[in-house]
Amino acid sequence: MLGYNFRDTPYVGRGVVESIGCGIDFQKGDLALRGNFATVDTGLKIVDRRAGRIITDEEARSVCETLNKKITFQDPDASVVVVPTIAHRVTIRFRHKKTKLSDQITNTDPAYDKVNGIGIAKTDIEQIHVLKSEPQNNDPSSRISADLVNDFTNQVISLTKNHPINLSRIQRNLNPMNCILVRDAGNELPNYVPINKKYDLDIASIVDMPVEIGISKILKMDSIRAGNVNDYITKAKVTAEKLNKYNVVYVHIKGPDEFGHDGDAIGKQKNIEKIDDNFFGTLIGDLNVDDAIIMVSGDHSTPCVKKSHSDDPVPLLISGNQIPKDGSKRFTEFFAKKGKLGTLMGSEILDMVIKMIR
Repeated sequence: MLGYNFRDTPYVGRGVVESIGCGIDFQKGDLALRGNFATVDTGLKIVDRRAGRIITDEEARSVCETLNKKITFQDPDASVVVVPTIAHRVTIRFRHKKTKLSDQITNTDPAYDKVNGIGIAKTDIEQIHVLKSEPQNNDPSSRISADLVNDFTNQVISLTKNHPINLSRIQRNLNPMNCILVRDAGNELPNYVPINKKYDLDIASIVDMPVEIGISKILKMDSIRAGNVNDYITKAKVTAEKLNKYNVVYVHIKGPDEFGHDGDAIGKQKNIEKIDDNFFGTLIGDLNVDDAIIMVSGDHSTPCVKKSHSDDPVPLLISGNQIPKDGSKRFTEFFAKKGKLGTLMGSEILDMVIKMIR
């Protein structure tokens, strides 16, 4: 949605982007993946892909510290680093001193596939088990990489089984964090045209999630922190303030996606209403609306009935005095279908809006 088309340009994989966002030392030939703390039973059936979501920073750090200290591979040239990010999420980086590791391996997370390096949610699964990572070609590097991932998975399950954090969680009727599901492997350093050079504009971001921070670093955007992930009022005030310095401020808001994954339609509705009141209500009050243009959209749909991402088109709102009106009254799928812009690819949007106002 920032104007980069990965049909024509290779995508390095979200594991790499998150590694960069986390500040992990990632080098070409390392293997990076994103992961979820999950809950599995003794038969490796997945009870909860996100271990109940109720995971404190202290719990995640403690378990990751144990894994970093105690995981050892039979191959003395192989190593791994596990970094907790937010809630159930972790980033994993494998390194081999003598071999360039391969991203041509399958996920252990059965809920996601990988197409041209991009994670694609599956929606046709019911009872799911931890998968074995498989090499996707006959390259020895792919076999080594898949073997490392599988060894990692087995050791995580063994080391977390009786971890004090999990024993405490079980006593409190919380799901244990006794597995890590991995996906979105990558082994290349990204090299894309910086976004300010691409558009000849000064563009900054207000982001919280590791992947968004990684995108900002890769595209050489100034990344600005503005409160915690749900501090919508602070984010709005900082956005309005920073527009005195930057031409464009990209703000990522996470909230509704979480409720979609949980199948909580009422929670999702209330969260969207809170964003509308606290973020947009504050932003419009602080902006010079005569000059500003606001674009609102989503990077994907997360229908509550599916509890996962889908490929449904997402609505797009472009509003400002310089933008031709088409009678749209609300930011909904219903009004989006009636809008004059039609159906667009995400990578077309920013170019189109810049052309409208130049």
